[in-house]
Amino acid sequence: MPHLDLDATHIRILRELQEDAKLTNVALASRIHLSPSPCLARVNALEQAGVIDRYVTLLDPLAVGLGVSVFIHVRLERQVEDALEAFESAMHRYPEVMECYLMTGESDYMIRVVLKDVQALEHFIVNELSQIPGVANIRSSFSLKQVKYKTALPL
Repeated sequence: MPHLDLDATHIRILRELQEDAKLTNVALASRIHLSPSPCLARVNALEQAGVIDRYVTLLDPLAVGLGVSVFIHVRLERQVEDALEAFESAMHRYPEVMECYLMTGESDYMIRVVLKDVQALEHFIVNELSQIPGVANIRSSFSLKQVKYKTALPL
């Protein structure tokens, strides 16, 4: 991917698109005080450079029946490359896993899952997560309320 030095106009474009990726090029150009053609060229350059990774639609989990959000801490038996790769590969197979992080501290990984109910969580932990080779310990914490959730990076 080509490298792109971000200037103030790029940052304005990114801020606007992070808030509303459905903006038309004309609307975006108007908001950042640029004509449509150079605006589109800048957006294309941001895409080509990999700064804009993709465009998505964010759903309300409750509206689609996914009312349970759980943070799960996982400790592996051994922290060797093969075990880490196997666990990470497994995480990509589960659509309910929204995020997965390799951690420092007591847990090797922290994952966030969204599910429809406690029974679905039980099934995930007992029949899926605990069956991954090398998993030694699983601790979960329910989210009672989402206080803040952002997808826009602070630019």
